[in-house]
This record gives sequence, structure tokens and C-alpha cells, in this order.
Amino acid sequence: MKLGFIGVGNMAKAIIEGLLAAGKVAPADIYIHSAHAANYESYAAEKGLTACKDNTAVALEADYVFLAVKPLTAGEVLREIADYLVEAKPVVVSMVSGVSLTELTDFIGAPEVEVVRIMPNVNVAISEGMTAMVANDAVSDEHYQELTAVLNQLGQTTNLPEADFSTFVALAGSSPAFVYFYIDSMAKAGVKYGLKKDQAVQVAAQAVLGSAKNVLQSSKSPMDLVDDVCSPGGTTIAGLLAMEEAGFMRSVVRGIDATIAKDQE
Repeated sequence: MKLGFIGVGNMAKAIIEGLLAAGKVAPADIYIHSAHAANYESYAAEKGLTACKDNTAVALEADYVFLAVKPLTAGEVLREIADYLVEAKPVVVSMVSGVSLTELTDFIGAPEVEVVRIMPNVNVAISEGMTAMVANDAVSDEHYQELTAVLNQLGQTTNLPEADFSTFVALAGSSPAFVYFYIDSMAKAGVKYGLKKDQAVQVAAQAVLGSAKNVLQSSKSPMDLVDDVCSPGGTTIAGLLAMEEAGFMRSVVRGIDATIAKDQE
């Protein structure tokens, strides 16, 4: 299988590095091109990837072409390579936020071209990512399952209606930053009470990691798990009530609201 990337920004690199770490795709079978030669050529040399001279070469060589460009340039790029997509018949995999399947197909001008829209998060780089997927009517079951298998090497995938992609952006795409902020805030509290910062970060991060795994593996709801940790009159319930008094849940929901609003804008 040959994978192509048009655009080699942070998210494209996260996917590439996750795939390389998984060892399921040979580096030379990953074809890349971007507008900045100094960036993609040096990256290709560093990782052993195949650097292409233009977007057309990516479209002609790859079985799956990942579109990883800015939303404002997506139409220009797709119109540039449209004839080659029809000729070579790769599956177009768009990572472009806010550009719908209908818009992507209109840019190409050929409804027979298979287009899948995905929304990964940065944790694909360490094979712990979460990726939403939706396909146009042209995509075959075989290609969709093959792409799903590729992306499942990077964590987990979920099939999601396109109307819910903005919500996914907030819950999975932007939320790693929220979680990092939460871990850093806990670590700062640890420093306040005498721990060294690196030690406090390790303690907080491992607590978050274990808690997340417990949510995924348990049949209980997150709130049931909260109740399990809270002893009557104990330290945990005192901390929870203080956090809620300060507006913890409200601040989380408002952060999600703002993220969705910005994505839809």
C-alpha cells in the first residue's frame, strides 16, 4: 500500500510517525509534497520517505492521498490534481477542518472519485489517537475497511455523521491541549505543596492515564467511577466540591462550546 500526503504540517507528521512506529508501512511507500520545499524535503530525507516534486506526483503514485492543507487552499489543490485523481483513482483522505464532503467533491468536479473525510488528533503519533471518519457514496466497502485498518494502527476510529464533526473537534481534536493544561495545573498544585515540578507532572500524568484507561475498560459510567473514589466525609469529595464551587464543569463545557463555535465559524 502506498500513502501520499499533500501538506506536511504537524498533524500529517503525527500520522506519518505513528505509521512508521507501527511498522506496517515502508517509509519509501509514503509520498509527500508541500508548498515549502525546505520543510518536506528535509523531513523526507530524515524519515526515509519519498519526496515528490509536485502534488500531481503524489496523486499518481499513492493509493490513498491524504489532504493535509489549510482550508483556504483545499479547493485550489484539489482542482490542480483533479484530472489525475480521476486517472489514477486513489482514495482522497481529507484532514481539512471545516470543508465538507460535498465541497471536496465539488472542488474535484468528479463525483466518482472516492473521498473520505477524517479528523484525527495529535495522539496518533504515539498510537493512542482518536480519529473520526465519514465517506462519500463513491467509496467502496473494501477501501473504507482498508483505510480504517490503517488508522486503527494509530489508536481508535469512530464512524461519525459529518454534522457531528465540529463536536468531535472539541472532544478529541482540541481536548489534548485541555488535558495537558489540567495536568500542568495539578502539577503546579503539587509544587505549591513541595514536590518538584517534574515529579509532580509524572504523578499527575500517570493518574490521568490510568483513569482514562479505567473509563474505557469499565462497564461503569465516569460518574459512577467518581462515586467509587469518594468516601463519605473524605478528602476526594471535599476536593470535588471545591472544584465545582469554582466552576470546574462549567468551565469545561464553555471550553467545548467555544471550540465548536470556532470550528463552525
